[in-house]
Amino acid sequence: MTLLTWNRTCSVNVRAMDDQHGILMDTMNEMRLAMVRGADREQMNDMLARLIEFMRMHFWSEERLMEQTQYPGLIEHRAEHEKLLSQIRESAHRAQRSEAVGMRSLLAFLRDWLVEHIEGMDQDYGNWFNERGIY
Repeated sequence: MTLLTWNRTCSVNVRAMDDQHGILMDTMNEMRLAMVRGADREQMNDMLARLIEFMRMHFWSEERLMEQTQYPGLIEHRAEHEKLLSQIRESAHRAQRSEAVGMRSLLAFLRDWLVEHIEGMDQDYGNWFNERGIY
């Protein structure tokens, strides 16, 4: 899994969201490095729990802005967030029960999802928020 790198295509032109996206990328990069360095299951589970909690807070922040500005894509956006959180919570529960969970494949999936989501769905709300004075 390659490291995530912030670039212009990641920016939604809303500073709080861009900052949070950067933190998500950094957290996934830290998890990848820990895995490469041989972190044990407990350490990886702890890092995964922190990632899930930050994702939940980030999604809540995005959705609150969408509600406040009556963003027309809120329902679809929220559904994507809920779907991802459900998938990674299930993976985290399996990992905590010591069932076979491929952390490498989970991180690759999360990396791909995050990049696709930021460069796709999240780009749609940037201008909407900017037009309503949110930068």
